[in-house]
Amino acid sequence: MQEPRLSERLRYAFDNIMARGTVAIMGLLALATVGFVFAVAVIVMVFKAFPEDADDGDFWDIVWGNLMRTLDPGTMGADAGWGFRLLMLVVTIGGLIIVASLIGIVSGAFDDKMAQLRKGRSRVIESDHTLILGWSPQLFLLIGEICRANAGRRGRAIVVLADHDKVEMEDAIREKVGRTDRTRVICRTGDPTSPADLAIANPLTARSIVVLSGDHADPDAAAIKTALALTHTLPEGADVPIVAALQDPDNLDAARLVGRNASRWLPATTLIRRLTAQTCRQRGLSSVYAELLDFDGDELYFSEQPSLTGSTYREALFRFPDCAVCGVVRGADIMLNPPGDTVLIEGDQLVVLAADDSSIRLGDPGEPDAAAHGSLPAMSPRPEHTLVIGHHAGIGEVLDELAHYLPGGSEICVVADDERASRIEAPEGLTLRVVIGDTTSKTLLWSLELAQYDHIVVLADPDHPDPQVADARTLVTLLHLRDIANRAALRLNIVSEMLDDHNRELAEVARADDFIVSDRIVGLLLAQASENPRLVEVFDELFSSEGDEIYLRPAELYLKPEVETSFYTVLATAADRRETAIGYRLAAQSWSRTDGYGVHLNPHKSDPIRLGPGDSVIVLAEDEH
Repeated sequence: MQEPRLSERLRYAFDNIMARGTVAIMGLLALATVGFVFAVAVIVMVFKAFPEDADDGDFWDIVWGNLMRTLDPGTMGADAGWGFRLLMLVVTIGGLIIVASLIGIVSGAFDDKMAQLRKGRSRVIESDHTLILGWSPQLFLLIGEICRANAGRRGRAIVVLADHDKVEMEDAIREKVGRTDRTRVICRTGDPTSPADLAIANPLTARSIVVLSGDHADPDAAAIKTALALTHTLPEGADVPIVAALQDPDNLDAARLVGRNASRWLPATTLIRRLTAQTCRQRGLSSVYAELLDFDGDELYFSEQPSLTGSTYREALFRFPDCAVCGVVRGADIMLNPPGDTVLIEGDQLVVLAADDSSIRLGDPGEPDAAAHGSLPAMSPRPEHTLVIGHHAGIGEVLDELAHYLPGGSEICVVADDERASRIEAPEGLTLRVVIGDTTSKTLLWSLELAQYDHIVVLADPDHPDPQVADARTLVTLLHLRDIANRAALRLNIVSEMLDDHNRELAEVARADDFIVSDRIVGLLLAQASENPRLVEVFDELFSSEGDEIYLRPAELYLKPEVETSFYTVLATAADRRETAIGYRLAAQSWSRTDGYGVHLNPHKSDPIRLGPGDSVIVLAEDEH
């Protein structure tokens, strides 16, 4: 093999120096500058090309003068003698080249650094931050809600790590979220399933970690893989809560094996279907959940009150003038609406509905007005008729949930344009009728004789390739139902699913009683769980047909109509019924967005209230009756 020539060796050494980066290049340029300055000084001394007024010269003075001319071309203006001038001109031209090269090197290094920063690959130096991994439609709602939760706290940060361009992420968040007040939002580009990229976001010092996977073809697999990467990245014993949502409930058991005991998994699709079943039978329930889940009003907190040790749950209900007690946390158990004689022991925490954790304070127990207690004669349950319009993969689960609430002998009619609907099995104890046809056809809807139905559910297909088209069909169906109701003077109880929250404003023209926006509900649940991961257990029970749930009951059960009293009276009447009252809903405000659709959660207990026919009391109870 031929030995490399000297020129090749020099070129190779030069390439290696250039590859070392900006500092090495600047060092090479400085070395070249020194060599050039000394070379010209030697020429001046050898040829005695001194200025006209000098017979001799000092070598080091000439070196210094050359260096000055290299950095400042104006220095040669006073030179005398053409030989000296020509040599100094060479020095000056070389200096211009050197300075230009230096400026280019520094500018290039600055541009490279800016480009590197724009890539979002620098390590985050934050602590007690909320870390969001992944990108999905719920991200913007999630960031907005966390910012509201942080409104009273300084120095909070949200870090987003996703496989997207950093600048594009920042622009999208700025456009769709707007001002984030005291909360800083920091974006980094990386693969959330890569342990090396996770280290960029500093997960070990995070307050909580939320995993999003909505932009993946298989979101559940992506969420579980991200949790596995987190488990690999975090050291053994790290107590950083991980919160994620799953679409397929069959993946829950596998997911719970990941993340040690710190992970909390929301069965998102199951919770939405349970909520649909609950809401269709209780007008206004979706507004209650919307108020309960967002951070604009009152939220659920866990609060330990040592001074209440030895008191009963019923006594604790009356000790908070500005908060609503909902349950008790005892170790690993969460008991919503426990029996009134449950005694609080040391270490117990109360589940409290409050405007802010700083507003949770004890007060003197309030006095109910026994004379204002209401009552209604008990009504025997009768078979009900429910109309379900639309079809999606989870319709069987919705019907099974409805079966837990409907009395025996009730009928469900499913109207769908999908032939698969004809293969739906009837829930036990119920009659099922299936009509195949165009759900946006007014003629078909007229033929259903809507007056016979107690409840109407309009489903949206989350698997539709274009969510806007799916919502558009839902809107057409709702408008037809409204027109039929107006023409026939009917009062229909309608709950509708929507895929995009922006379409809810359009749908309100159709005056449906309740809207369930799946992405919004899931985003709100994740935001709540990011602040307190154990709230996942609370919402799982609230949305379940077993255990205690939220009910809207006629106000006459609790108060005499139009009698002015305080909420302490409602609280006492509900406690007598083995219920926990947490608010009320005014029928006169049920269509008003500015009034929260009539929902008043956690009212100040001593304020006067007056409830009449059509109004409801919002309670936690074990059953519907």
